[in-house]
Amino acid sequence: MTDTADRADHRGDEQERTTQLRILIVDDDRTLREGCANVLQLDGHHVVTFARGEDAIEAAQRQHFDIALVDLYMTPVSGMDVLRAIGAADRRTLVVVMTGNPTVASSLEALRAGAWDYLPKPFSASHLQVLVGRAAHAARAASAGTPDVRDTRVLQAATGISAPAAIVERVPEEESALIGDAPAFRQAIAMAKRVAGTDASVMIFGESGTGKELIAQFIHRHSRRGQRKLVPVNCAAIPGALLESEMFGHKKGAFTGADRDKAGLLEVANGGTFFLDELGEMPMPLQAKLLRVLQDGVVRRVGSEKQDAVVDVRFVSATNRDPREAVQNGLLREDLFYRLCVVPIRLPALRQRPEDIPLLARHFLQRFWGRHRKAGVPLPLLTEEAIRFLQTRAWKGNVRELQNVMEHVTVVAEPGKPITPDDIPIYEEVSAEPGNAGGLPAAIFNESFHTAKEQLVAHFEREYLTRLTARAAGNMSKAARLASIDRTTLYRLLEKHNIRRDDAAAALATFGD
Repeated sequence: MTDTADRADHRGDEQERTTQLRILIVDDDRTLREGCANVLQLDGHHVVTFARGEDAIEAAQRQHFDIALVDLYMTPVSGMDVLRAIGAADRRTLVVVMTGNPTVASSLEALRAGAWDYLPKPFSASHLQVLVGRAAHAARAASAGTPDVRDTRVLQAATGISAPAAIVERVPEEESALIGDAPAFRQAIAMAKRVAGTDASVMIFGESGTGKELIAQFIHRHSRRGQRKLVPVNCAAIPGALLESEMFGHKKGAFTGADRDKAGLLEVANGGTFFLDELGEMPMPLQAKLLRVLQDGVVRRVGSEKQDAVVDVRFVSATNRDPREAVQNGLLREDLFYRLCVVPIRLPALRQRPEDIPLLARHFLQRFWGRHRKAGVPLPLLTEEAIRFLQTRAWKGNVRELQNVMEHVTVVAEPGKPITPDDIPIYEEVSAEPGNAGGLPAAIFNESFHTAKEQLVAHFEREYLTRLTARAAGNMSKAARLASIDRTTLYRLLEKHNIRRDDAAAALATFGD
């Protein structure tokens, strides 16, 4: 993008932020009410607050408000009563309901009553500002005669989409994988909310694709550090030597190519949150160095002989393997594990929460339809047969895999037509088929180049590792030497393909020595 375009975009952003709105806030919590008012007044908006629903209704009947932020649970006049009264008095007002106890039932009732959006408590100042910015855009679009696609009433009238899909659209896109009502999942979200306001170190467990990074982002946004940076590092994606330089920085001349001093990501994250993804892949020497940061905040850059910085960082880590097993196998320091795992949060696999699949599928369908299709094109609907089919899948890639499948469905679906199980792609395990040249399944040639390549590489890795462990008779040190890789990489690959040492005997009987 050119500098001119950048300046134009910046002016557009400034205009949206400085558009003055008349905002009504109704909440019996004085701290929240005044906190929201202060944030919005600093942004230039005219704000009126009330602690009682009856006072807010009287005000809304006398004057126009662009936005009304209404607490759902108040007495004696409830937030639902206020919502309905404002809708009857002035349909131009965009009503946002707020609650610390969001459920599908309450969301459904509020949206059916005409709520424009749904704001779960606690929320950060930035979350509030983003929502008000969206409302300002919607209000301008409405005044210009252009319906906003996020308006529940417009969406339902245009597409006939069911209310649960509208409910999940109220969730910010970056929190899309946090949708669900399954007890284990809600317990994980409740713990994330409870711990967010503290500085305790959090370790998130779960299979790949379950939303571990999204939980980390959620914790950061709802913490007192939410206005500072969240710095993520994937320990599995960066080689050990480079990972140390990336995290801790380096001094000029520390190694070939180090032509200047460089601050590490820990210094960049000072005052914010540092997210360690795939913690079990971090080399042991680097773990010892990280422990020093956890203990006293001291950062020493690569090649330095002195303390270079003291940082104040909140640590959130994630792993898709059992960290206690990694400790037993010598891949993770026990003292580092206990430092990072003050509060554990375990995310269930998608196959363990099938009741959430309809909500997620409809949400992804709606989001990708808006991304890939022109405004006004009727949205296709998932049939009950399609929903049941989705609920029977194993979803080894979890929410990430479901999202990929629903984007495929969105791209190929016919506008306004029902989506059946036949319209949903099935990604089966790659396996050799008799009589096929090279042992390749015929279906692989129907995939895109990159998809086919990924599937074949995964098939090769599983086959190679199974035969390798058979040759080494379960001796992991010997297996690593035979493959010319280090034990850490070998354990990572075995974990990735769910191959255990106990499988070696069976593999030996199958493949021979």
